[in-house]
Amino acid sequence: MRWLWVLILLLPSLATAYEAQPLAADPQVEARLKVLAVELRCLVCQNQTLADSNAPLAEDLRREVREMIAKGMSDREIIDFLVARYGDFVLYRPPWKLTTTLLWVGPFLLLGAGATGLVFALRRRQKKITDVTLSEAEHNRVAKLLSEGAHRP
Repeated sequence: MRWLWVLILLLPSLATAYEAQPLAADPQVEARLKVLAVELRCLVCQNQTLADSNAPLAEDLRREVREMIAKGMSDREIIDFLVARYGDFVLYRPPWKLTTTLLWVGPFLLLGAGATGLVFALRRRQKKITDVTLSEAEHNRVAKLLSEGAHRP
């Protein structure tokens, strides 16, 4: 009876392991997949290509691309399908369009804004720091306080 429970509990993991096994990999399909996966962005990681990512969604997208290649779709058809489905963001190097201008120019704008803010903050700080001249009486008082502090145990 105990072995039956163990078998029932292991069935889902066995089914998952079977699904994870790739079908007989065609070298031409895999070569095209590698080329396409370098051009596509992982939608979860965002800073990795589909080829570099280990995220479950990336595995699903690679499997989907592999199936489209097996169906005989061209690279352009596959890319067009993915762009239609996920937008230009799925491309690792999105094209220069009005809608993607912020993706290309945004980092430089942020860098310029940060540098400008830093310059203004440093100038404001420099204006606040001014040399204060002490009068003779203030100078004597400071010297007296320092000398008293040095003699204390």
